[in-house]
Amino acid sequence: MIFQKTLTLSNGVIVPLLGFGTWQIKPGDEAYQSTLTALKLGYRHIDTAAAYRNEQSVGQAIKDFGLPRDQVFITTKLESHIKDYDQALIEFENSRQRLGVDYIDLYLIHAPWPWSEWQTNPDYSKGNIAAWKAMEKLYHEKKIRSIGVSNFEIEHLEKLLKETTIVPHANQIPLWIGRPQKALRAFCEAKGIAIEAYSPLATGRIFKQPLLQELATKYGKTMAQIAIRFTVELGAITLPKSITPSRIEENGNLDFTLEATDMERLLALEGLNYRD
Repeated sequence: MIFQKTLTLSNGVIVPLLGFGTWQIKPGDEAYQSTLTALKLGYRHIDTAAAYRNEQSVGQAIKDFGLPRDQVFITTKLESHIKDYDQALIEFENSRQRLGVDYIDLYLIHAPWPWSEWQTNPDYSKGNIAAWKAMEKLYHEKKIRSIGVSNFEIEHLEKLLKETTIVPHANQIPLWIGRPQKALRAFCEAKGIAIEAYSPLATGRIFKQPLLQELATKYGKTMAQIAIRFTVELGAITLPKSITPSRIEENGNLDFTLEATDMERLLALEGLNYRD
């Protein structure tokens, strides 16, 4: 079962390989019910963020489901515009309280720059270093079991590594068929940084790809299952999202493998961003 498969981070923390992503899931009943559904179906890794505004709903679902705290892996993220040591400490505490837990399993810097400035790729390395040092403090205090980043490219990671002591345990990045992130994955692997794949379905745009339909027919699976399995085959912790119970279940039905030749064909699609 995919839900029993795990990946061990460089610090020994064990992460369920398949997680439930909650990006774009509305706070309130939608986030609560979808998270509860995922837990009922066997997901034991839940990914949220302060920027999603649904931490409280997600946390309530986890609490109401009733599993011991150590049986659910919770990831959340520092908002992208927080590039300050003291503010990072405050924001972490706010997230922890909204989730209603004593500790966070994985805490990430959500982006190397504020989302409002992402198109210009500004240099916020000093702010990232300041926020990271706050996260290192929380990690040493055992308020966080592992720390990482999201949306960091090689240049951002290199600047961070030069000025800090803990190498990120994970980097959560956009990873899907057409965007395999070969160079970034290789860099992270060399540094012992685990890769997490968000939006493995490219927010639905991936279904335009004819090869995906061909392989879905070949394996007797849906296009979504082929796309998610692709990221699993790349060794990534994978975070599909849905609010539909049947699709949440479908996304967890990944107990098959893609043949090497089919992986090669999918990797050959590099360069497709599905932006249109």
